[in-house]
Amino acid sequence: MDLWYALVDLLPFAWAQPGMMFFMKNALLAVLVITPLFGILSTMVVHSRMSFFSDALGHSAFTGMAIGALCGFREPTWAAVAFAVLFALLFNVVRRRSALASDTVIGVFSSTAVALGIFLSTLNGRSFTRFNALLVGDILSVEPAKVGLLALILLLVVLLWAVSFNQLMLSAVHPALADSRGVRVFWQETVFSMAIAVVVTLSMTWVGLLVINSLLVLPAASARNVARNMRQYHLFSLLGAVLSGVAGLMTSYYAGGSAGAAITLYLAVWFALTFLVRKK
Repeated sequence: MDLWYALVDLLPFAWAQPGMMFFMKNALLAVLVITPLFGILSTMVVHSRMSFFSDALGHSAFTGMAIGALCGFREPTWAAVAFAVLFALLFNVVRRRSALASDTVIGVFSSTAVALGIFLSTLNGRSFTRFNALLVGDILSVEPAKVGLLALILLLVVLLWAVSFNQLMLSAVHPALADSRGVRVFWQETVFSMAIAVVVTLSMTWVGLLVINSLLVLPAASARNVARNMRQYHLFSLLGAVLSGVAGLMTSYYAGGSAGAAITLYLAVWFALTFLVRKK
């Protein structure tokens, strides 16, 4: 982190002065790690028409938090990660073996997860207010260790894209054709779903449950408005996510609002701009 702090000290901002406001410097690093993750994963979410899957995963992560708190875990985030991964695996099994549409299966799992989470968090008259912070998030509370973990996940996701990008895209566009070509569609989808589950769960406490779904939809939705090929599609999604993340963090700091909401608003503006110029 010392190297990162030395680089940030060169920025022309009051909070970037040496030896002060390390929470803001940590938050900036977190944004630079989180937003590329969302930008990359967003392309597959939109391409696979699973826009509400991340929302359902957020609900499952909330339930995992409630389970972790109920069991007395010192760090309930890991219980949330485990529950979200299990949720993603069960979702893929049910979707694979059922004739129901993906959005229907997502609705079933999402409603069940949020109901279970609320029930467990209010069990024996407990107050729900202790989980209110998850709804809005606080990126200024990010810890360097969690940023390092997300950086490792970013590296793994990039490696996954490099190794199995064609298989993932073919599985999303035409699962039957992918099966006939020897692609293990179920495991491709499962690994992809688990990656989303881990990213959503770890970043939920910083971004906020109420807006986290938009971070997995708006980058790629904006990119589809202007991209002419797959390379541009991924590039515009990545750039839109990173630029909106940095701008949202700065706006949040100076205006005193939620960083997650500010990032989402910038992504919405990015979508509007790309929508207006899509014909050109």
